[in-house]
Amino acid sequence: MSEFDVIVIGSGMGGMTTATALSRLEHKVLLLEQAQSIGGLTHSFSREGFSWDVGLHYCGLFGRDQSAGKILDWLSGGTIEFRSIGTVYDTLHFPDGFDISVARPEAAYKMELKDRFPDNAAEIDTYFEAIESAETAATMVAGGRSVPEPFRAAQRWLNRRKIERWVGRTTGEVIADIITDPKLASVLSAQWGTYGGKPKEASFGVHAIIMRHYLEGAGYPVGGASSIAAGLVPVIEAAGGSARPATPVAAILFEEGKAVGVRTSAGEEFKAPAVVSAIGAGETVKRLLPEDIREQDWAREIASFKPAVCHFEVYLGFEGDIARHGATRSNHWFHENWDTDDGIWAVADGSPIPMLFVSFPSLKDPEHDPGPSNKHTGQAMVWADWSSVAEFADREPGELAAEWTAFKQSVEAKLMAFFEEKFPALAPLVVYRELGTPLATAAFTRHEKGGFYGVETTPRRMLSEALAARTPVPGLFLTGQDVMTPGIAGALAGGMLGAAAVDPRVYRKFDW
Repeated sequence: MSEFDVIVIGSGMGGMTTATALSRLEHKVLLLEQAQSIGGLTHSFSREGFSWDVGLHYCGLFGRDQSAGKILDWLSGGTIEFRSIGTVYDTLHFPDGFDISVARPEAAYKMELKDRFPDNAAEIDTYFEAIESAETAATMVAGGRSVPEPFRAAQRWLNRRKIERWVGRTTGEVIADIITDPKLASVLSAQWGTYGGKPKEASFGVHAIIMRHYLEGAGYPVGGASSIAAGLVPVIEAAGGSARPATPVAAILFEEGKAVGVRTSAGEEFKAPAVVSAIGAGETVKRLLPEDIREQDWAREIASFKPAVCHFEVYLGFEGDIARHGATRSNHWFHENWDTDDGIWAVADGSPIPMLFVSFPSLKDPEHDPGPSNKHTGQAMVWADWSSVAEFADREPGELAAEWTAFKQSVEAKLMAFFEEKFPALAPLVVYRELGTPLATAAFTRHEKGGFYGVETTPRRMLSEALAARTPVPGLFLTGQDVMTPGIAGALAGGMLGAAAVDPRVYRKFDW
């Protein structure tokens, strides 16, 4: 007899969403997580009185009256709340002192763009029309991944021209067709770090979904990102399920070609009629499936996708009035040249940092208590390629320890020098700092090559039939950002798709 109705592997935003949605429909769900805490990249960590979120900086559509917020309200029973981080949610910085604010509502941002690029007003309108059409097409493609194949194929055939026009081309290609001013084109593609795909590589459909989901503003969870797990896990447990950290899954179990359960690294076996993997499509295929299933066409296609970009991030602890010295609730994107494709830091060859993202989470959280010493937090992140750490990843623990320490110190020093250049008044307030590396991301999430956004965001990925929530293997499902789009909101939507593939009643809760 199966103790659980569904087993979900991985407790990031996608896994928690799937487990909670099915729990709301009275399924008994076992949620397993290899790390020491539930939440994946929505978890927080603390050092010396400071706390940081590792993967959530802001989200769109999470207001109580917005689509993602309504889903989260249903999942949590209203216990999770996102608050607006303000009218301006991103500030873009380019060479020669060119700065531009990205603000809500959509009309305000369009007006700002037209003020800065008055000769391109008609093109700006065309761009916003394009991302609206592309969002519809991309959502249709991704949303169809939870329905049976005959219906999915029919939907794609009927909409094939729109899909190919918007989803089958890159961000760079589409913007180049619309925008004639190279600087305006750079501004419109400057936030690609929110989904991890350079303009010349990423599907415009991904770009459109992510950009449009911010147009009515961005929010941050009250109490920080860890409040999400705190609001969802009790729902799973109230339905008779269980959320278990420090329980890595070693294999998915199959009988007569059907997924029937899992085996943990400790040798425990759990059975259930449905097994849902939220650890990433590539990780599922490469780590959890037996060879005969890995050789199936759908699995081979998934294994062929490259992991997304990795990153270095320095976590900063301040003491003092950081808002007075230049910190803001809005995030900052610093581009050192006008080529937004040149945004990945080639660490190994000594190149300067081309792009940096800076965020001050303590200013975004209305419940943050700075205490008597006025403690605040910041994060500075740079995108990189796995090759920058590959020589260390391939060694046994302890090998090259001195070299690794020196490498990290060098990276941290360069990040801090860049930060100090951009925020000279804030630098003296830093009392604590800690570097996060791609190796740390890979160890915590088990994502291949530290690719925290899952698999590549190319048109091929978006058009892939293999990345379906309902796999060709009976009883086996995928969920999370790889079946939708990267990021917290994408993982939430992908989590709902994964749940709907198991129990179609979940579709009633979508508000798209």
